[in-house]
Amino acid sequence: MGANRSGGDQPTAVELADAFGRVAKILAREFDERLAEVGVSFPRSRVLAEVVRSGPVRVTDVGYAVGIAQGTASTLLDALVREGLVVRAEDSADRRVTKMVATPKGVRQAELWQRAYRAAAEDLFAVLPRSRWADLVDIMAILGGGRAAPSR
Repeated sequence: MGANRSGGDQPTAVELADAFGRVAKILAREFDERLAEVGVSFPRSRVLAEVVRSGPVRVTDVGYAVGIAQGTASTLLDALVREGLVVRAEDSADRRVTKMVATPKGVRQAELWQRAYRAAAEDLFAVLPRSRWADLVDIMAILGGGRAAPSR
């Protein structure tokens, strides 16, 4: 199996969990470092990309789609508003609801960040043959068991 496994030994559930956790942290750190080169953190880039993708969207929905708490989404969105990348808009159907909308500057910034993200992803996953990528996605979908945010 892995480089440190001998013969036909099967890993334990704990070994799988530990390995998955280590790799997740390594990948998150690598993405953060690569995105820092274009002036953004991984969570901020994901939040802005979700606002661009979803159009007028509630803070709660952004958090759910990105996999972060509503409070964290709100904090990140507040920063994006201050930078002029996102604006708050009143929901025409319910004035009590505020939705987030990307500005033209935000759309351009999201495109820049997405290019950096795609380049980082290509580099980070280049160690795994493309022919195995679908298997990895399938495994993660199974592990997520429907608990992951929908990709819409």
